[in-house]
Amino acid sequence: MPMNKGRVIHPHPHTPSPVILIVDDEPDIIELLELTLARMGMDVSSAKSISEAKILLQSRRFQLCLTDMRLPDGDGLDLVKFIANHCSDLPVAVITAYSTTENAVAALKAGAFDYLSKPVSLKQLRDLVKSALSLPPVLTESASAAPIRPDQRVLLGESQPMRQLRATIDKLSRSQASIYIYGESGSGKELAARMIHAKSARHKHTFIAVNCGAIPENLMESEFFGYKKGAFTGADKDHDGFFLTANDGTLFLDEVADLPLAMQVKLLRVIQEKQVRRIGDTQEKNVDVRIISATHKKLSHCVETGQFRQDLYYRLNVIELDMPALREMPEDIPLIAEVILAKLCKEAARPLCTLKKDALAMLMNYEYPGNVRELENILERTLAFCSTIQIGKEELQLPKTQKEVSHTSTSGLSIDSDQGLPLQDFLDHLEKDSIVKALNQSRYNRTKAAKTLGITVRSLRYRMERLGLNDRTDVD
Repeated sequence: MPMNKGRVIHPHPHTPSPVILIVDDEPDIIELLELTLARMGMDVSSAKSISEAKILLQSRRFQLCLTDMRLPDGDGLDLVKFIANHCSDLPVAVITAYSTTENAVAALKAGAFDYLSKPVSLKQLRDLVKSALSLPPVLTESASAAPIRPDQRVLLGESQPMRQLRATIDKLSRSQASIYIYGESGSGKELAARMIHAKSARHKHTFIAVNCGAIPENLMESEFFGYKKGAFTGADKDHDGFFLTANDGTLFLDEVADLPLAMQVKLLRVIQEKQVRRIGDTQEKNVDVRIISATHKKLSHCVETGQFRQDLYYRLNVIELDMPALREMPEDIPLIAEVILAKLCKEAARPLCTLKKDALAMLMNYEYPGNVRELENILERTLAFCSTIQIGKEELQLPKTQKEVSHTSTSGLSIDSDQGLPLQDFLDHLEKDSIVKALNQSRYNRTKAAKTLGITVRSLRYRMERLGLNDRTDVD
């Protein structure tokens, strides 16, 4: 059947339907996809090249794009990148005969929602389309900036690392790729996983969080894969296990590096085959689960030392997400502390408490080896001992290792004195003085200064630019 440029099929002329763009240079493939999608009630347009696809993308709005990997005028990944830059809310899936692991990973990292291999399985195609059309709408900037409720679980902060992290989460949520989250203890790895799930096509389905280090080794198989009634002593009823419970949803494997090697082999097979067999069962069941894993250890180092299987590592670590430490974002501490205090006061049914400037200064100069979890612990302990609404540095229950902020370390600004400055100006003054002091001590070696401050060089550069220190000539 001859195919014309910009061919469009309208299955139901009087009913608005999702619009799908197919980009492929093989007429037989286009016809198969068009017929299948039309039977699903989709409105289909097709293009044979990247240039044709770009024209169509600029002329109308689509809900999904299916593109071949190899096209006459370029690589399908080029189209994926174009869509990511110009139509960020449009999910795109790659369909290719060259379905190697490298191609799949490259497509997902470029921003593809998912991928299919030729010959195309119609069931997988239908499932992919349904999943892509289930994606929640992308929030506008004004909607994203809505006030934070005390009971709302989101990653707080307006620092550059936190803004970048949230932007990455928004991008990853519109993909089906497996994600490995690395970060220190208490840095919010599970919260990031929950945010990815909540913004994903699986948001209406179950999110199951599992701490792999908390399950006894002899119970792991039954907990992960489930069991049939009578499979062993004490199995008085059927149990689905984590995978079947999370079917169509997301399974979060926290501290995945703690999995025993024997369990890693079984986990790898389930991920590869997408099938699970309960203990005592003779039949395998299909499972469709997105895996998000996390650990405070460097998983690549665990692979090098033989503690973690390399093949499982590559299955889990399609895309890596790094969580910034709280000490790298001191400017976010006032907001995070405010929200935590509001939540704690609400739970304790007591009036809303606030932090004085001197208490905030101390919190911002603490290094937080336990990150946000430790900050919450400090504030909860403080409230237990504090009966006043205003919390000062005397009431603050910081660990004994806290570095005291000296009165002379603020370039003449006394913490105890009320200078009448707005809070943000006061905090900026403290931050600027700390940076200048570190730069002077290191003779303006930014790497050494960043190490002294406990932040990254990139974070230091951002702070210097924000505080106007890049143009200073009086740092000596």
